Amino acid sequence: MSKSLEGRTALVTGSTSGIGLGIALAFAREGAKVMLNGFGTPDAISAARGEVAAIAGGETPYSGADLSKAEGVRQMCTEAEAALGRVDILVNNAGIQFVSPVEEFPDAKWDAILAINLSSNFHAIKALLPGMKARNWGRIVNVASAHGLVASPFKAAYVAAKHGVVGLTKTVAIEVARTPITCNAICPGFVRTPLAEAQVGPLAQKHGVSEEAALTDFLLEKQPSKRWVEVDEVAQMALYLCGPNSGAVNGAALSIDGAWTAS
Repeated sequence: MSKSLEGRTALVTGSTSGIGLGIALAFAREGAKVMLNGFGTPDAISAARGEVAAIAGGETPYSGADLSKAEGVRQMCTEAEAALGRVDILVNNAGIQFVSPVEEFPDAKWDAILAINLSSNFHAIKALLPGMKARNWGRIVNVASAHGLVASPFKAAYVAAKHGVVGLTKTVAIEVARTPITCNAICPGFVRTPLAEAQVGPLAQKHGVSEEAALTDFLLEKQPSKRWVEVDEVAQMALYLCGPNSGAVNGAALSIDGAWTAS
C-alpha cells in the first residue's frame, strides 16, 4: 500500500518535542523525508532525530538556526533545501509563550514572541514559496492556536501573534489560490505535551485541589471536552492537509480544541 507522502520532503519548525515532533513522526510514517528544527539539549535533539530516523531510515537532518531573526529563518530554509533537495511541505510550528498583564509585559518578551510565533512564519513562507511555485506543488501548514481565534487575559503577545498567523494564512492562500499550493492554519486548544502537563501539579498546589480537578476546572476551564487534545490528533490533521486529497482546503483556520471556540 502506497504512503500518502511518499517522495515528499518537509521542513517542520519547533519539531524537537511536542506537537512539532508528533507532526514530523507522522510525516515520516507516511514516507516523507523530514528536517527538524528547534530548541533542546544536544541529547534531546539527538533523541528526536533518532526517533524520526528510525521510522524514515537514514539520517534525519536538523537545523538549529535562530528563528527570532529573519536571517536565521533564511539560513534554516537554505539548509533544508540543501539537505532535502527541495522543500515540498512547510510546517510553521515553532512558538514560545509568556504570561503577564499588558501594563507589565516586558518589551523584550513581546518582541521575541512576535518574532518567533509570527514573523518566522512569514520569512519561511517568503523563502520557500518560490520553489513551490516553480515545481507547481506545495503545502504550507501554520500551527496557530485557539488563541488565533479568541483571546485570553495576560497573553497579549501570544494572542496577537496567533491572530496574525491566521491572517497571514488567509492572505497567502488567496495569493496561491490558482496554483496546486495550499496554505492552512491549525488552531489547537490545550494539547497534551510535557510542557503543558507540567502546569497541572503547580495549579493543584495553588488551588488546593487534586491534579484531576486542577486539569478540568482550571487548566482546561475553557475547553468544554475537559480532556487534552492529543499530539497525534493534531499530527493527523496536518497529515491530511498535506496529503493528496486536500487540495480544495485553502485558507482555513481549523479548530481542534474540544469545542473551546464553539462557545
